[in-house]
Amino acid sequence: MNEALGAGGGAGGAQETRCGFVALIGAPNAGKSTLINQLVGAKVSIVSRKVQTTRSLVRGIAIEGMAQIVFVDTPGIFAPKRRLDRAMVTSAWGGAGDADAVALLVDARKGVDDEVEAILARLPQVGGAKILVLNKIDTVEPPKLLELAARLNGELSFADTFMISALRGHGVPKLRAALGAMMRPGPWLYPEDQISDAPLRSLAAEITREKIFERLHDELPYQSTVETELWKDMPDGSARIEQTIYVMREGHKKIVIGEGGRTIKAIGSAARKEIMEATEQTVHLFLFVKVRENWADDPERYREMGLDFPK
Repeated sequence: MNEALGAGGGAGGAQETRCGFVALIGAPNAGKSTLINQLVGAKVSIVSRKVQTTRSLVRGIAIEGMAQIVFVDTPGIFAPKRRLDRAMVTSAWGGAGDADAVALLVDARKGVDDEVEAILARLPQVGGAKILVLNKIDTVEPPKLLELAARLNGELSFADTFMISALRGHGVPKLRAALGAMMRPGPWLYPEDQISDAPLRSLAAEITREKIFERLHDELPYQSTVETELWKDMPDGSARIEQTIYVMREGHKKIVIGEGGRTIKAIGSAARKEIMEATEQTVHLFLFVKVRENWADDPERYREMGLDFPK
């Protein structure tokens, strides 16, 4: 297969390589991050019970036959209230506008709510083929699923409709195969064994941020972010990683550290284990917590997250 990379077909009847971008869009908690991890077959995007956890575009890369599919997991689209919200929503629509195909993911349990209606109203302005993906189908009776699919296709003409369970993987191979067939002929953009174009520093920060959400989902507001300040490969093959967790209040700092440092130790232990799995090397992780009251208004923090700073 490697000989065919970038060949775009050729003599001897070699199969043609295909490549393209697919944007996954939807309301918060529709299951986009879970789906992209299933499609790629590895952890490339943060998954959390909390909504609005994906802050910037995360690209996951999957191979389907001779097609390379670059998935863009966009932030959930919602009614923005804060500056960070506006940056996330702008990023989501930008990712959709740049893609060859757009997959609208709808939580079948919730059906068509105000957020889905708002997305449907704007989708016709976005180029590329549009497909409908109904998620969490294992939680809804078949007649209701068919009714929901008919309603959504009545509001917008989708090229195809798929019914899946991203959590269980049901229907995901069929979806991936269909997306692979939609990609245009052309050379692959990434090496065959690469699963994401997110730098390891960013991925490591996302993993730690996910562990904060898992541990403190009811106690800590969204106003926290993680930055990888140092990544040093050591002579023995291990990596020393230093990360700073930024919060907006002194009280938030105490919550993250926990009594006797127990909370931050648990967060660090869980994050280190997952970062080791992602990097396939021994990791020494050091976490620091700092208060930065107005980080959500700091352009530099937005650049760190891969977002444009909204005026």
